[in-house]
Amino acid sequence: MSGPHAKPECRPVYKALHRPLTVCGVDRRLFFLALLMGAATFNLFYSFAAGLLMFFGLYAFGLWATKRDTEMLRILLASSRFRTRYDAAKHQPVVIEVRPC
Repeated sequence: MSGPHAKPECRPVYKALHRPLTVCGVDRRLFFLALLMGAATFNLFYSFAAGLLMFFGLYAFGLWATKRDTEMLRILLASSRFRTRYDAAKHQPVVIEVRPC
């Protein structure tokens, strides 16, 4: 039904469909990056404390980034892939030739 007196339709929207995928409150990719960097630091320096410090430092950054903007990592990765689109100094102008018919 349409028109000025039509009753609006209600459709259910589930919160789980719009929630970001997180592990312990951090975007899952940032969490696993922090976990891997902590393990790599442990293997490099043979220090459990250095590995924990690296993990918790990156975890805190990931928690801040997830709370600030859940799409920040996606935008950052897209900007590195499409560098000319996001950098005005590297943009190539498009030349268009107009011919009469």
